[in-house]
Amino acid sequence: MSGRDGMNASPQLAEGKVRAVHVGGVAPLGPRGVPSGYRKYPAGLPVIAAEAGLTGDAQADLNVHGGPDKAVYAYGQSRYRAWSYAFPGLSERFVAGAMGENLAVDGVDEASVHIGDRVRVGGALLQVTQPRQPCFKLELAMGAPGLVRHMVRSGHSGWYCRVLESGAIGAGDGYATVERPNPTWPVARFNAVIAARALGADMLAEMVAMEGLAAGWQVKALQQLAGLRRAGR
Repeated sequence: MSGRDGMNASPQLAEGKVRAVHVGGVAPLGPRGVPSGYRKYPAGLPVIAAEAGLTGDAQADLNVHGGPDKAVYAYGQSRYRAWSYAFPGLSERFVAGAMGENLAVDGVDEASVHIGDRVRVGGALLQVTQPRQPCFKLELAMGAPGLVRHMVRSGHSGWYCRVLESGAIGAGDGYATVERPNPTWPVARFNAVIAARALGADMLAEMVAMEGLAAGWQVKALQQLAGLRRAGR
């Protein structure tokens, strides 16, 4: 399903199930040994989700990874079939954890998950903050070019969450949306708008006021909106 499909997502609150929880430390990635926390491994026991992320998880470049608005990265497992079609030579590698996700989730995707959703996952309460914007480390990890462009074009990005209430999360826990402040903003639509750069004044103003949206996106939208107003647009 494309980002455009997500614009017509059902208003029904998304529900799914955590297939696996992944954590990992910083390790060399690719032929140049770039430090990265990309590679994650299944946690044998439930782990605690807190403001800084999951216990036992780490990121290398804290300027662009980690932090409260990227504390937990979730990925809809149904997307791996589409990845396998697009990159058949890598099909055996498109399994839970391949995107470096903390939460491998069944039953939900970018079309059914919305920006600002408050979600009960195990003993934790999470809030969806933004989609992932892929960097070169995705291609380093998989050893193939074209994956970054495909993620942007397909909108199969996964989504980041902040932790509103700390608690343990383990494989088999439910993913239950309990509140949806932005019913017209599935992650798929946000991806499509950003990819198309369709950011007029009305759209930017909506992003500035969007409940739950990552602070970085709100600041960026505010700056762009101020620039448009100075230009008289």
